[in-house]
Amino acid sequence: MTVALMWEARAVAGRGEELLSWARAHELTPPPLRRETFRAPEDRVLVITWWDADHRAGLPELPDPVAELVSRPVHRWRFEQVAED
Repeated sequence: MTVALMWEARAVAGRGEELLSWARAHELTPPPLRRETFRAPEDRVLVITWWDADHRAGLPELPDPVAELVSRPVHRWRFEQVAED
């Protein structure tokens, strides 16, 4: 089964590049099958990782950044792939 983990954070105004650099610098062990990083308006950063694992498996995730860097708590979601009909 393929599981996608989504991690999204919003930086304090003007610190989006710092948050992006912070997220990119954090390696996951073991590494995921795939990892993509996105940015959006309002200094938001999104990281999606793909894993060959069960939906409830214990998988490495990005930690929370230091509180001074983010304007609200990190959001995390976990999805499992659905077969095409």
